[in-house]
Amino acid sequence: MPLDSASSAVLVTGASRGIGLATARLLAQHGHRVFAGVRKPDSIAALVEEFPGAVVPLTVDLNEPATYRAAAGEIAEQVGAAGLAGLVNNAGYAVPAPLEFLPLEELRAQMEVNLVGQLGVTQAVLPLLRAARGRIVNVSSIGGLVAGPMLGAYHVSKFGLEAMSDSLRRELRHLGVDVVVVEPGAVRTDIWATGRNHADALLAVLPSQVTELYGHLVDRVRAEATGASERGVAPEVAAATIVRALTRRRPRARYLVGREARVARVVSRFPARFVDRLVAAAPDPARAAV
Repeated sequence: MPLDSASSAVLVTGASRGIGLATARLLAQHGHRVFAGVRKPDSIAALVEEFPGAVVPLTVDLNEPATYRAAAGEIAEQVGAAGLAGLVNNAGYAVPAPLEFLPLEELRAQMEVNLVGQLGVTQAVLPLLRAARGRIVNVSSIGGLVAGPMLGAYHVSKFGLEAMSDSLRRELRHLGVDVVVVEPGAVRTDIWATGRNHADALLAVLPSQVTELYGHLVDRVRAEATGASERGVAPEVAAATIVRALTRRRPRARYLVGREARVARVVSRFPARFVDRLVAAAPDPARAAV
């Protein structure tokens, strides 16, 4: 059931910046009550001040299951029998490194935040979603459609999120809880700068062979990330799509955000060897096909 009243409550994870912050703000502007999941509640003090009473910050750290279980308890106390009308699983980040040298602890951390934690939050609030016949919106990426080099861990997590969303949608259908996936292309957020900083930190401790064997790909992906941060759509564009996915009576199973996402969807249907050649020309196959 879509959001149908100003009293409808929604939990948005990763609400301190980028798409999550824009989504929380837009929902509050539409009169909905927003439980904003963040690692540090004071990081959205300005948003709480802008919408007093409508935006409720909650500590949600996907690396710490106790935080989102406690958040679910707080939400239950506040919404009562009305339940939770929506969940936006938005929190996430990217670990950049060639898979040959990717430390397995980095892979595990990537999965914990981008995939395992998404299911953990969903499990914690599903009783509340069932009570309201609510809706789940999982924020994936074109990285869940086509995999390129140097971001293998990120792609694995997003492909996994796509599959998890399909399974959840088919499991929850008879319970009245719908699951929708939003797949943005490049968005102007600080995920790109964070990714570059993470890459620099990893390269500083990884063997010199990384640069010898993969240096050209590292440089190209770094340049691509810089370009994406400049040409991407505004976070508000993605937020508008998320709110549409929450409010449409009959939503699609998937929504693309931006031209690059539409191109990536087409590229994902090309033969794998053809995509290999596109990637050899440019690390981002969606950009190579534009």
